[in-house]
Amino acid sequence: MTLRKETIYVGIISLLAGIIIAGGTAVLAVNSNNRGMMNMMGMNTSRMKGNDAGHMDMSMNDMSSDLQNRTGDDFDKNFVAMMIAHHQGAIDMAKLAEGRAKHNEIKQLSKDIISAQTKEIQNMKMWQTQWGYANSSSSSDHDMMNMGR
Repeated sequence: MTLRKETIYVGIISLLAGIIIAGGTAVLAVNSNNRGMMNMMGMNTSRMKGNDAGHMDMSMNDMSSDLQNRTGDDFDKNFVAMMIAHHQGAIDMAKLAEGRAKHNEIKQLSKDIISAQTKEIQNMKMWQTQWGYANSSSSSDHDMMNMGR
């Protein structure tokens, strides 16, 4: 193999390794809810306020586990708050895809996600108000807000 081909192969392998490392770092940041890393990557986590911020700090497994022993209003209140945070995260990711994705299918999917999940968030916020959940807080909300910190 000539030195030129060898240099090209090393360059390609280095590029692929860099992409894998960057992708792995991004996945770890999102899965561990590392807000600093997500902000650095352009994901806006600053919109999460109040109870929703606590839910943003929780992983999906934490959220599911937290709901496991809840029923009735306690379940509904926490489920809706967690879903709002979850949907807002999907919207934030979709907004990134609109401007950065290469394929039109991804861009269209991001528009569909933004539209559908915005409507769902509006419905859930309306329910929170109707059911008296919007301005109430419990010690469990406070505990969840401090989880993972």
